[in-house]
Amino acid sequence: MAESSGIKIVIEPIDLIENPTIFLTSVRDGFDIVRAVNRSNVKVLYDFYHEQRGGGNLIEKLEQSIEWVGLVHIADVPGRHEPSTGEIDYTNIYRSLGKLHYDRFIAMEYAPTSDPVASLRKTRIEAQQAIAQGRIVA
Repeated sequence: MAESSGIKIVIEPIDLIENPTIFLTSVRDGFDIVRAVNRSNVKVLYDFYHEQRGGGNLIEKLEQSIEWVGLVHIADVPGRHEPSTGEIDYTNIYRSLGKLHYDRFIAMEYAPTSDPVASLRKTRIEAQQAIAQGRIVA
């Protein structure tokens, strides 16, 4: 019904630290579910923040299942702040998204440590530049 109506569905795994009672806790499990459903309108919301807290290997998982990614969320670990404030190498993440020809939305789901508008502008520019570099390499 959703597919015939043009509705897209994304399922979001949440790490156990964030919510110890959640059913879906890893993108690998999410990818298994959407593969089993096998509908073009059902994808995984790949939240790099949750996946880093839950196990890491972010790029490997992205490369293995990029066709099943419907949306990505960006926030660094720890603290859920903007990229470059923690342990995730977002330049490499963005380059990988470019190399893999990801063309869907990227949501900045973080708590800025400075002016929110300036932070979002800076993050957008950094993401666009790194994604473009990834596409050149591919």
